[in-house]
Amino acid sequence: MSKILFLDVDGTLVDYEGRLPSSAVTAIRAARCKGHRVYLCTGRSRAEVYPPLWDIGLDGMIGGNGSYVEDRGREVFHQCLSLEQCKRVVDWCHSRGLEFYLESNSGLYASEGFEQAALNTMREYSRRKERPGADTITVRDAFPDMIFGAGLFREDVNKISYILSSYQDFLDAREQFPDMANNTWGGAGETALFGDVGVKDIDKAKAIDALLRHLGASRADTIAFGDAKVDIPMLEYCAVGVAMGSGGEEIRAMADLVTSGVNEDGLYKAFETLKLL
Repeated sequence: MSKILFLDVDGTLVDYEGRLPSSAVTAIRAARCKGHRVYLCTGRSRAEVYPPLWDIGLDGMIGGNGSYVEDRGREVFHQCLSLEQCKRVVDWCHSRGLEFYLESNSGLYASEGFEQAALNTMREYSRRKERPGADTITVRDAFPDMIFGAGLFREDVNKISYILSSYQDFLDAREQFPDMANNTWGGAGETALFGDVGVKDIDKAKAIDALLRHLGASRADTIAFGDAKVDIPMLEYCAVGVAMGSGGEEIRAMADLVTSGVNEDGLYKAFETLKLL
């Protein structure tokens, strides 16, 4: 019986340097030839899913950690911040002198001073991910298609990420925006580099449920692959949850299957174990 597969991107399909193992491409193409459907399920917005990933051959994607669902080129579900919410967050960031960028399916839109302000932050983020050349990376290297100088009051925004001057910024944002989801990334607790504000009450599992209803498909035929805490809801929701060996301890502990790391042919080995090839 054909299955529906959901793949996280960063740390699962590609490593944190953006490298895509050829074995993963082989596995996905072989699985689709067998009649299985394959969807990305990622925190990235659609604008951050670049051609090398689409060129693999995919049935669609879930983006923004669940705010967007696409099936074979058709938008199934898309929940954005309202224009009023976007304005409030942008004005709040400006009032505190925090630089930020808007994540939209149409692109990443940077605040006025983001390129300069984010330089050290992105280098630290790259060092933590052990990326080569981390000490010389530029913001345009990190975000090659980022848009500068555009209007910042938008109604197509999935999420807004802002540079933390301290952890207090996140604590204050959480209090200021209770109608939105507030998180951090780039580190845990006080070591976080960014805060983000997005649509409340969405996650990857809810988006998968919306896609299955669209397809008229069964949860019993689903398999999820991930490496991080944000992937746990989809591993819990799907019939089978697979954690990458290079992933965090928490997701490895709850997974039905732990495969090898992303650069150790982990996806291919998991597909093989699950008889998807």
